[in-house]
Amino acid sequence: MDAVRAQVNTAVAVLKQRLGERLSTSSATCEQHGRDESYHAAHAPDAVVFPKSTEEVAEIVRVCAEHGTPVIPFGIGTSLEGHVAALHGGVCIDLSEMNEIVRASAEDMDVTVQAGVRRKQLNEYLRDTGLFFPIDPGADATIGGMTATRASGTNAVRYGTMRENVLALTVVTADGRIVNTARRARKSAAGYDLTRVFVGSEGTLGVITEITLRLYGIPEATSAAVCSFPGIEGAINTVIETIQMGVPVARIELLDELQMEACNNYSDLEYPVAPTLFLEFHGSEASVAEQAETVQVLATENGAGDFQWATRTEDRNHLWQARHDAAYAALSLRPGAKMWATDVCVPISKLAECILETKKDLAESFLMAPLVGHVGDGNFHLVFLFDPNDERELAEVERLNERLVLRALALDGTCTGEHGVGYGKLNFLTAEHGEAVSLMRGIKKALDPANIMNPGKVVQI
Repeated sequence: MDAVRAQVNTAVAVLKQRLGERLSTSSATCEQHGRDESYHAAHAPDAVVFPKSTEEVAEIVRVCAEHGTPVIPFGIGTSLEGHVAALHGGVCIDLSEMNEIVRASAEDMDVTVQAGVRRKQLNEYLRDTGLFFPIDPGADATIGGMTATRASGTNAVRYGTMRENVLALTVVTADGRIVNTARRARKSAAGYDLTRVFVGSEGTLGVITEITLRLYGIPEATSAAVCSFPGIEGAINTVIETIQMGVPVARIELLDELQMEACNNYSDLEYPVAPTLFLEFHGSEASVAEQAETVQVLATENGAGDFQWATRTEDRNHLWQARHDAAYAALSLRPGAKMWATDVCVPISKLAECILETKKDLAESFLMAPLVGHVGDGNFHLVFLFDPNDERELAEVERLNERLVLRALALDGTCTGEHGVGYGKLNFLTAEHGEAVSLMRGIKKALDPANIMNPGKVVQI
């Protein structure tokens, strides 16, 4: 252990000499970079570096590789499964200063950005081009972090996730090489699909420094609606029927009665405290009207109350900001509590079974856990509110979370639809993928034989 510590100290000293003030070892900076928004325990790195180019990232990684020092990429820290915790110490690479939009092509409907560009920054830049980037996980995350965690969010039901919208990457590998995974062509049959290998790799295979993204035209018309139901089953059935009918809804979000109570109080809303769908429709004026009419009929047949519409931009923004603030709203239900956010995803035909069984578990528990989900693609979240110093409450969260995950797996779903694995869901990966985990481990060993890239995440070496 002393030898390992000496290697880390040497790497930090070499980097300090080269980067000067752009390397920090202050306890405050290191502690900030060792935690995300999850419950999972924080682990501070030994140093934090702030590179400004891909070449600098490559130099940093080469120094760390030479001295066997762990490397932990960092975006903005909004992850939810302990992704940025420096479990074995090492050097955190904060990519926030790499925030330039490298080029944008309105003709090709694509853009290349550095990893530190943030979601809202990109759409602000694109506003006058008539294009936008639709992936919206709620947090104003960096594009690099969204790529590394294969993020999705409220628009995924129509536009897909980061997996479908990343065209190419620039990556610094564990030995300090700079690799471009693809060209800008919309399709290619040339070689292995390295882009998909790194999308969702959570910093365990390399450091993503530039991303080329697919863009979309800003819709001619946009309309949002809210409708409540007397029971959650009616809301879920409306979602399932909407998807099975092929209605190209842009967003369809489910909030249970507890989450609606929290959102009303936190975001100054006045909706019924009942299971509720938030919907948004994109397209031409005629197609938006047709989509809305179809869904309204389905919702009414499933017991929904009146639709409340939001067509003005400011009204829609207020509505969706309330949805994005759902986690903070949930926390307000129990002041002083901590939040353990978890998610699963199941085939759409199994959504009702998974949610109803989960709600039954929650009704029998002494803990509160609002439910909210991107249910158009079978993905939903729980926010457990608990006292981490109370062993009984912590054990109950662990029990309920395990039951949720195993239920989703039994329904041919996944342990995480969008939060990722980090180290929080590491133990569920074998239950989901079985022997395929050994292939993942083989890829990890091939690309990172010394196990310096964000060690302890996704797969155990």
